[in-house]
Amino acid sequence: MTAVLFDVPGPRARRRNRILAAGGGALVVAFVGYVLYRLAATGQFESQKWSFILYENIQLLLLGALLATLKAFALAAVLSLLLGALLAAARLSDHAWLRAPATIVVEFFRAIPVLVMIFTIYFGLPSVGITISTLWAVVVGLTLYNGSVLAEVFRAGVVALPRGQSEAAYALGMRKTQVMTNVLLPQALTAMLPTIVSQLVVVLKDSALGFLIGYPELLFTTRTLGSQGQFDFPIIPVAIVVAAIYISMCLMLSWLANYLERRSRTRRRGTPPPTAPERVEPELVGA
Repeated sequence: MTAVLFDVPGPRARRRNRILAAGGGALVVAFVGYVLYRLAATGQFESQKWSFILYENIQLLLLGALLATLKAFALAAVLSLLLGALLAAARLSDHAWLRAPATIVVEFFRAIPVLVMIFTIYFGLPSVGITISTLWAVVVGLTLYNGSVLAEVFRAGVVALPRGQSEAAYALGMRKTQVMTNVLLPQALTAMLPTIVSQLVVVLKDSALGFLIGYPELLFTTRTLGSQGQFDFPIIPVAIVVAAIYISMCLMLSWLANYLERRSRTRRRGTPPPTAPERVEPELVGA
């Protein structure tokens, strides 16, 4: 089927692709080698700069920062999914009094940068008598933005399904709620799962914006530890450790998404097809 969409590469094209791939790989290796060389030349791999990781208090500080990051991420992720589902349901409604306000909310909060919302919530609300903690300022800002983005993801996933799915369900006498929950959403979730996980990764990384208002997450701890003169100001070693933590969490999210997708496909594939009712032969009178 793919051969119909584009020409299969010939010998020259394959040779050219191999040369370009080898050249691109060589450039990447050269860049990584240069970065490692500069780090080694400036003493970033010396034991003095990495000795901070051996202290129990610093390990507990990093653990507390990790838990603070996960706490903000978990709250923002759950609330974003709930808000996105509610806004998507409102946007898919047949009633204009629900659809129009939901559209305004989605377009408004999707257009505002997350940092502006966090600053407005934390520094602006006290001027009207509402005081909010750094944790909830980060959570609310992330929820408003990512919930609006996820609302569009949910709506697009449902709208992208063939119309025949919903028409067949309506023909069976199902209500719209039953059609959405029993027919459309189970099919749309599998297609939406990679995009949902990608947006959750954005939530995880954007939680680092909390350091600008003093929330003690990983980036805030990185700046604190990197300014310690007794360890020769190990800003790059600390940043490498924190980056490894972020990469590990993002990879775990991707693994979870792949696992859920494989499981849902296996479950659908293993569902037995409906069987036709057995035919009952009529009895002959007097047989």
